[in-house]
Amino acid sequence: MQMAFDSALVLFWLKKTVSIMVQPPLAPLLLIVVGLLLAGRRRRGGLALAWLGVAATLLLSTPASVGWLLRGLETAPVVDAAGLRQAQAIVVLGAGKRRNAPEYGGETVNRLALERLRYAARLARTTGLPVLVSGGTPTGATAEAFLMKTAMEEDFRVPVRWMETASLDTRQNAEFSAPQLHAAGVRRILLVTHAAHMPRAQAAFEDAGLQVIPAPTAWLGGTGTGDQVLGELPGPTTAYAGWYAVHEWLGLLTYRLTR
Repeated sequence: MQMAFDSALVLFWLKKTVSIMVQPPLAPLLLIVVGLLLAGRRRRGGLALAWLGVAATLLLSTPASVGWLLRGLETAPVVDAAGLRQAQAIVVLGAGKRRNAPEYGGETVNRLALERLRYAARLARTTGLPVLVSGGTPTGATAEAFLMKTAMEEDFRVPVRWMETASLDTRQNAEFSAPQLHAAGVRRILLVTHAAHMPRAQAAFEDAGLQVIPAPTAWLGGTGTGDQVLGELPGPTTAYAGWYAVHEWLGLLTYRLTR
């Protein structure tokens, strides 16, 4: 039996591959490897390229430089009471899934999605607003939105009214969620996602015709009260935050170039 060609899925994985190539840790490692290979013929240029890769690795895992990258992304404040009163629904975006979760019988949401769901559940209990979960099926057989709905209802005891199961990226989260919300008369949403992801997500949902009240969660940078990025030396926590910051800046650039 011949499998159908899914151009959207092919494009998704092409984007993912390019994204991995230009982000840490692979991008700095490639600079180092290419530099060392060139050093045999062009010593100065090759070593300069290799040292550039080393410098990039350090900058993207050091709190001071990573914090600087995050400050331009994590600009939305914690949602206030006035914002909660204005919203008509809560939209929570998927962030991936854990495919090997035998204790859950197969697939489940990953820890990033769980952070978003936890905060969305708190907002839903506080406001009584209906919830939409958004996430498609780039891998596996189960849409991420279905796994999000399961976690929301079984683990947090919060009902989910709408599921958007076709999206493969943030832009599609907005494009495919908006018709369901508009059909229900919803125009103003509480948008729940990571603080660093909020600028890109808010732009996508506003372009889809919705008024967005940002409800960010899971700050990675320092906010004056948190402990997300600590210490003065490079470490794994900061390296992860550095990857996330680069991912979001590249995503913002791509979004603005293709709007």
